[in-house]
Amino acid sequence: MTRALESTHSARERVVLCGVLFPDAPVEFEGALTEAGALVEAAHGRIVGQTYTQSRAKADPATLMGKGKVHEVEEEVRREQPDAVVFDNDLSPAQVRNLEKIFGVRVIDRSELILDIFSRRAQTRQARLQVELAQNEYLLPRLRRMWTHLERTEGAIGTRGPGETQLETDRRLLRKRVRDLRADLKEIEARKLREVRTRGDQFTIGLVGYTNAGKSTLLNRLTESDELVADMPFATLDTRTRRWRLPDGRQVLVSDTVGFLQRLPHHLVASFHATLEETVHADLLVHVVDASHPDAAVQMQAVDDVLESVSSNLRPGLLVFNKVDLVKDPISLQLLLTGDDPEVVYISAVSGDGIDRLTRLVAQILDEHMALVDVTIPTSDGRTIALLKSYGAVLEEECLGDVSLRIRARLGEGALGNLRRQAGPGVRFDIL
Repeated sequence: MTRALESTHSARERVVLCGVLFPDAPVEFEGALTEAGALVEAAHGRIVGQTYTQSRAKADPATLMGKGKVHEVEEEVRREQPDAVVFDNDLSPAQVRNLEKIFGVRVIDRSELILDIFSRRAQTRQARLQVELAQNEYLLPRLRRMWTHLERTEGAIGTRGPGETQLETDRRLLRKRVRDLRADLKEIEARKLREVRTRGDQFTIGLVGYTNAGKSTLLNRLTESDELVADMPFATLDTRTRRWRLPDGRQVLVSDTVGFLQRLPHHLVASFHATLEETVHADLLVHVVDASHPDAAVQMQAVDDVLESVSSNLRPGLLVFNKVDLVKDPISLQLLLTGDDPEVVYISAVSGDGIDRLTRLVAQILDEHMALVDVTIPTSDGRTIALLKSYGAVLEEECLGDVSLRIRARLGEGALGNLRRQAGPGVRFDIL
């Protein structure tokens, strides 16, 4: 008997999407809950039926939405029979519990949805631990919802205590796991910090931006690498650092990390704090913006908010408007600018347009971070000559008779210190 082939991929969950729009919520030009829909797709879900939104001045403490709108969603759940209802809002444990009783299916809020996407994308041990830590901290205040079937029933024989006992046991286990995760992450972060310090003699560039802005595509373009590029939120979670060789021979390190998002769960920001710091504390911070996105201004503000939460004195040195080849109205680019923006570059990381100007600007900034030095080296000291050319950008070479060579070069502070320590006898340094 021949056995039929079965797909190894799990079926996409069917969900009804809804949310409450509060007065301070940014307007989405492509329609309310557009971003939430993309997040559902990234979580391998499929939206069914009608999408429900309600504008309210404040949340209903019991169900977030008003009773009438909850009834509409309940009717939609009966019609479509989805696996879950997804809210584009953060819900309290009580709200989740009440809504699940009404709908009869799982209720997932925005934070839980984003955490699920992160758990799917995490590749390295550090990223997996960071996601697990965020998930556990999210879960702690919600444990009671998972044990409602064991809660004490007044007057019923045999039902006193077991629910609370199991609940407290789970809480203790979960708190211990959180402590263990933090200890493991602290150890990994210390090792990563040592790795970063070994790059002290090299200029580093950190790419930051909203999720799906094209940071990974830009990294591939600059460094000729082959990192994963996907048209979906959070395709990149782990910090990836690659070497970029400039036309003058100098090399810089470019780091790409997790994209930002509006209303990122605070547990997630806290868990990924060390990963974010590794990138944002680079010598040059480059903010990559999807200039073709109708919500580009809102996305730029969301990135600024996350950077502010990491460190109050962070400020990008370059603003890169990516995907300009997809912009239909060039005037819209000017509307994104404010009076105190850093240097702005317009590029297409896919086609390569504007990359030359970006390269020139980075080279100029690199010049400002490097000392101009005349190094006089005996011509017989080939080792020091080779070290100098590997550490910095050579601008001029001049033979001083048959015995020595004067090389004018730009060197970073760390590279200059290393060269001084490794140079052979008879080498002279003149800082210009």
